[in-house]
Formats: sequence, structure tokens, C-alpha cells
Amino acid sequence: MTVVELARPRLVTRPLLLRLVSIAGSAVGFYLPLSVVPMLAGSSGGAGLATVALLVATVVVELLTPRLVARAGYRWSLAAGLFLLGAPTVILAFATAPAVIIAVSLVRGAGFAICTVAGGALTATLVPVERRGEGLALLGVVSGVTSLIALPLGVWAAGRWGFAPVFVTTAVCTLLALLSVPGLPGRAAAAPEGHGLRAGLRTPALTRPALIFAASTTAVGVIVTYLPLAAAGLPAWVAPAALLAQPAAATVARWLAGRLGDRRGPARLFTPGLLLAAGGTAALALVDSPAALVVGSLVLGAGFGVLQNATLTVMFNRVPAGGADTVSAIWNTAYDLGMAAGAMAAGLIVASVGYPATFLLTAALMLPALPLIRLDRRAAR
Repeated sequence: MTVVELARPRLVTRPLLLRLVSIAGSAVGFYLPLSVVPMLAGSSGGAGLATVALLVATVVVELLTPRLVARAGYRWSLAAGLFLLGAPTVILAFATAPAVIIAVSLVRGAGFAICTVAGGALTATLVPVERRGEGLALLGVVSGVTSLIALPLGVWAAGRWGFAPVFVTTAVCTLLALLSVPGLPGRAAAAPEGHGLRAGLRTPALTRPALIFAASTTAVGVIVTYLPLAAAGLPAWVAPAALLAQPAAATVARWLAGRLGDRRGPARLFTPGLLLAAGGTAALALVDSPAALVVGSLVLGAGFGVLQNATLTVMFNRVPAGGADTVSAIWNTAYDLGMAAGAMAAGLIVASVGYPATFLLTAALMLPALPLIRLDRRAAR
């Protein structure tokens, strides 16, 4: 046992610690105003449009980022992403017209896309293959802890002090993370022949886990946009508590899934992760119950965290060295496309069917991913 432990490669290095700083900065930049911007937009339709603009821009730019990373390298790409994510947020402290909100959301979405794809690929190069699940979980914990603080804190701070302090704080924290970028590796390894983005999108071994994960991100897109509105008639603590419970559970579950996945195989965690996410989302239909909103968000977060780590680890395991950019782009696109689809679909139906039915429909739409899990398991064998 002692010999095995000593033979394990070192996980925490100086570049990895610096990467944690940029992860925290981009998480603050994304999550602190995530539910505040829909509140600023006002109506349900406007709230959904702001979130969709953010996520659609994210998805489009994520597909372009591998080419940017190949040309500019990790450092310049990550610096550009942090700047675009943070700096435009200040504008919302002074201008609140719908067109301004949409424009700022589009630019921020582009910045977040670059941060996630370039940063995700860089992360894969900093983590030993033998400890990939654990390493990705560690970075997920940093991102998760930051988001679990930032997401509800933004809603609470906006209610207490107004919108402007939230937006200014977002910009400052995100731009400060630029100080960590010069210490990171500069260049990306070229994708091996036949393993670029286009080839990856035609590879079921990569697209299946991405689609399974996207099934759970639809629910996250719905709750970050509409849960504060659904809980408007409840005590003021309910929405922040529920928005805290979801990323808190995701962070813990992601860490446990990383350790368990390295030992038992990450693909085995797909089914329990999906069922937890669907069950938690269904519980949110009890919108008049503070306990149901908090517990439902907690269970959803647990399933989401399991799928986050398991799907990403499986995808990295299925590409050769140099294919990290492709995996990062596909996985992050699935993440944000699922969130955008959830927010957009909910925006179209919530006014006519109400919040309870919207949450139930969101849960039901996750279940078709179960046959995809079985298909992926058979193909892997």
C-alpha cells in the first residue's frame, strides 16, 4: 500500500495552483451576476432572453476557441476570455436598457467560452493521467465553491444594496485573475490527425457522454433563471438558499465522483447521476414549499456534480494526447447549450403552464438520456 501511494504522480504543482486562481476568477465572473441579470431584465420573457443571449454566445464561441488556442496559445486566450467576461459587466451598473443587457450578455458569453475551453484544455495538461478524475474533481471543487458562494451572494447583495455593486464587484474580481495568467504554460499541443473538433463532433464515443451531461444542464439553466422568480412569494432567504444548495451539492458530489471514478470507472456513475438530477428537478415543482425548493436543488446539484466529473473524465480518457482542446470544446458546448435550451424552453412555456409544470417537464425531458447511457455502455464494451 505504501509503495503504491509513493508511486502515484504529484497532483498539486505551481502551474496548477495558478490555474486555480483563473478558475476562481472566471467562476465569479460568470456566477455572481448570473441570476442578477435576469432580475435586472425584469419580466420572465426578458429574464430568459438575457440568459439565452449569454449562453448562445458561449456555445458559438466555444466551437471557435480551439482554433484560437492553436494560434494564440493558452495564456493569451485565457487573458482575452477573462477580460471579455469581466470588463463589460461594469456597463450594467450604469445602463439597463434591454438592448444593452443583451449586448453585454453576448460579450460576456464569448469571454466565458474562451475561459472554459482554453482553461479546460490547459487543465487537462496539468493533471497526471493516473489521477485525472481526482485532479478534475479538485479543480471542480474550486470552481464549485466559488460558484456556490457567488450565485446566491449575487442575488442577496442585489436585494440588499442594488444591482450596481454586484456588477462592479464582478468586474474587479474577474480582472484581478489576470495576474495569474503569466505563470501558466503558453502553447497548446497540436491536435493529432483525425482528432480535431470536426472529427470529435462525428465521434459517438465523445458526443454520447456530452449529450448525457447536457440532459442535466437543462435543469440548471431553468433554475438559475426562474427559481428566484418562482420563489418571489416566499421568505427572502429561500431563493439564495436554494441557489446555494445546488452548487454546494455539485461540488461535494464532483469530488466524490472523481475519487470513485478513478477506482471503479467513471462511466458507471452516469445512471445514478442522471436519476438524482431528474428527481431533484421534479421536487422543485412544489414551489410553495421552501423545504422542497432547497432539498430539490440539493439533489439536483448532487446528480449534476456526478455527471460533471464522470462525463468529462470519460471523454478525456477516450482521446490521445493533444486532443484535450476538442474534448473541452465539445463538453463545454454541451454544458452551455443545455443551459440555454432549458432557459429558452422554460421562457416559452412558463407564462402559460406555470412554474410547477415547467419544473416537472424539465425533469421528464432528462429521462430519454437513459437509453443513451445503455448504448454508451454497450459500445464501450
